[in-house]
Amino acid sequence: MSVLVQSEHGCVLDSRSLIDQGFTRCLRWKDGQRSHVQCRFKGQWFQMCRSHEAAAVDAGHVEVLQKANKPAKKRKRKHSELNQGEIDSQIFHEKIRSVVSEGTKSLLDSSRSLGFLNGATDTVKEPLPVHECRLAALCEMAKELPLVDDEEQEHVQALVTEDGCTSHVDLFSRVTENRADGATVVTLMGEEYVIPPHASFLLSDFTRIQPLVHYGRKFDLIVMDPPWENKSVKRCRRYSSLPSSQLKRLPIPLLTSTNCLVVTWVTNRPSHLRFVREELYPHWGLEVVAQWLWVKVTTSGQFVFPLDSPHKKPYEVLVLGRYRPSAGHSPSSSETSEVPVEDSRLIVSVPSALHSQKPSLSEVLQRYVGADASCLELFARSLQPGWTSWGNEVLKFQHTSYFTLTPADDRADIPKDEDKPTVTL
Repeated sequence: MSVLVQSEHGCVLDSRSLIDQGFTRCLRWKDGQRSHVQCRFKGQWFQMCRSHEAAAVDAGHVEVLQKANKPAKKRKRKHSELNQGEIDSQIFHEKIRSVVSEGTKSLLDSSRSLGFLNGATDTVKEPLPVHECRLAALCEMAKELPLVDDEEQEHVQALVTEDGCTSHVDLFSRVTENRADGATVVTLMGEEYVIPPHASFLLSDFTRIQPLVHYGRKFDLIVMDPPWENKSVKRCRRYSSLPSSQLKRLPIPLLTSTNCLVVTWVTNRPSHLRFVREELYPHWGLEVVAQWLWVKVTTSGQFVFPLDSPHKKPYEVLVLGRYRPSAGHSPSSSETSEVPVEDSRLIVSVPSALHSQKPSLSEVLQRYVGADASCLELFARSLQPGWTSWGNEVLKFQHTSYFTLTPADDRADIPKDEDKPTVTL
């Protein structure tokens, strides 16, 4: 299990273990030949041993030495007054501070008593890959192709043919399904990707999302991490952002089953949080049922940023809502027996060094939607076993450069790693 500890405060996750689920044994197709391999996500991505503050202090010592002999420059006076956004952020932080502080301490104490988050790291020190993701650019190119009449278009396709061929796969206008019971390593657009078992995906942007609607599935759980607009995104240009108002165009009501649980990752900008709670969810017919916090810690259990830092906070917000049908709908017995979602829960984990990679919520949310729930991730950058995923970089973190692939004996069963026990307190 990847949920290491559970209590009334929330849970502690092993994010890497969540990714590795379903990859113990993979079938690899290359040049028409197949072989068996074991796949594991590279653990170095989750080796945050020290907080950003400690790392900055060390870097600062070097900077101080470099500047020691330089003449002092006259600095411009900075304005001390806070703007309205900063004031709102401060108010929000004070409101949740005790929940984060006390809940995280309790969960970390339990984790350490069981041997987790004690500072231990992998001994593997091989360099991390530098992979240039070209998927968003390819989506832009695909938009130049003419749209096919919906009545003529097949909206679903298999990932691999019986002879292992993937060259026929149209990733941009059809939902692609891995129908195998195990993971599959395939070559797509000249690059190798690891596709989890029974995963489905559509590689497209906002303008070509219709195949997902025509896919015919109604989802019991939808998780999304929108590319929110903010200053840091504009400065670094790592990905394109989306104006909040454009999110209303997502066809959520067409994708949801009754009582579908919708979970949205929100930045710590109060205006984004207000927008989701007061505009976006009501627009889609969703009722806000809870607000959770993802708390990011190092491998030794320290906050990745000081809790009271005026700039970066060691947490992010998740808003959970239930889809409520229109008036006049008569709910079935299964619809009226939904599991209530607790408010102010914490999800504690070591974050990935990969920009904007969030922990999987599949195990955490299972009790609220059921083990057989149909699940969808929007704005995804990776895939999950049994889930449907959509986004213009939906395969990004499935590239084989992020994994360690080990040849396996085709005839032997590969023993699974022992599951870590889930401890409920």
